[in-house]
Amino acid sequence: MSGENDLRVLLSGMRPELNEGRYVFCTVPGATVPAGTAPVATVLEREGLTLVLRQEDADAAGLAYDYTAGWITLRIHSALDAVGLTAAFATELGAHGLSCNVIAGYHHDHLFVDADRAAEAVAVLEDLAARSARDRDA
Repeated sequence: MSGENDLRVLLSGMRPELNEGRYVFCTVPGATVPAGTAPVATVLEREGLTLVLRQEDADAAGLAYDYTAGWITLRIHSALDAVGLTAAFATELGAHGLSCNVIAGYHHDHLFVDADRAAEAVAVLEDLAARSARDRDA
């Protein structure tokens, strides 16, 4: 099933959902996920393997990190070639002083925001969705 491309539909139907827990970005040399960890995402870079995992998993594995995030999933199935969605929500979050690290999965976009401001980020995204729905229906 292909994802949605219409920006107005994407924004109005985001349905941001805050996943439980606190998440961190770590890096390890090479390309092997350390035993005992269960990353929600990995990115292989020249410098090593980036892991996004639960904070408690990183702590248990003795992995260093310096950013603790809340994980928000946009529940709309966005097409990988959709234009403007990331720019729109990143601009809105930025206007509220919220940083955002984005990972696109096949079905959904996943946003990692400051853990202490994650609920605020969800509220900002919900407001953007509501305004977009009103604009779409006008």
